[in-house]
Amino acid sequence: MLGLNKCVFLVVYAIQFILGILGNGFIGLVNGSGWYKGKRLSLSDFVITILALSRILLLWLLLTDGILMALSLRERDDGIGKQILEVIWTFTNDLSLWLVTCLSVLYCLKIANFFNPTFFWLKRRVSRVVECLLLGALFLSSASALSMIHEFKIFVITTGINDTETILEYFRKKSDYELIHGLGMLWNLPPLIVSLTSNFLLILSLGRHMWQMQKSGTNSRDSTTEAHKRAIKIILSFLFLFLLYYLALLMISSSHFLPGTEIIKMIGKIIKLLYPSVHSFILILGHNKLKQAFVQIIWHKPCHLYTGF
Repeated sequence: MLGLNKCVFLVVYAIQFILGILGNGFIGLVNGSGWYKGKRLSLSDFVITILALSRILLLWLLLTDGILMALSLRERDDGIGKQILEVIWTFTNDLSLWLVTCLSVLYCLKIANFFNPTFFWLKRRVSRVVECLLLGALFLSSASALSMIHEFKIFVITTGINDTETILEYFRKKSDYELIHGLGMLWNLPPLIVSLTSNFLLILSLGRHMWQMQKSGTNSRDSTTEAHKRAIKIILSFLFLFLLYYLALLMISSSHFLPGTEIIKMIGKIIKLLYPSVHSFILILGHNKLKQAFVQIIWHKPCHLYTGF
């Protein structure tokens, strides 16, 4: 029978999961229905739609993982099911991260303005740049998932050590597994660096734009300023939520060495689920078309959907 802690954990986990499915499902439904009716999806809408679909899969994987932990099925797992789940999670997680990075680059190139030949060259080819990033995201996410195969082999060797082998040999192979598992997180560094760079350029561009507006004595609350602010909020919120997501992963990984292992794991998994759930609503509120459709559903009021960012 489940204890009180696990019951509370499952209820909170289920609420987060439902909110995440509703948010990401709403994005996919709005953009997908427009595409089905023959309307052409903008590049940003396409990236957001693929991002929402990848997060729906990620949410299901996280839900499965949370239920397995709450029902104590992880301890009875022979390792194969766990590793298959981790390989799929690695691909989906990395793809989701790279898609947000593509969105950050797209916003930066479309909104920011710099008198720089390289930036201007990229700005004129924004569609091609983002398309190349999408292909690179798919390739790198697949490579990251395939790298788990070697980790899986080490895990099998570690769990297959019998009693006749020395305890030193067990810990040596176990440390190899933990090292490779930790190094696997380095795949997340390149997209995070690109997202930080994009946000930094947007902040510089916003500051430069506002300085020019103040210098000319015009109103600083123009469409360009608002577009800068919306893009910065979306990227910063992603970086903040992903930082929490990463800290939650560290909490779960280090829970074996801390007292109250079960509680720490539960808190870590609840925090981890915030990233794919909450950020979907930030995307909705930061995107004019999605925001208007959301308001229309909430207040049951007709509105004309704006097709731009």
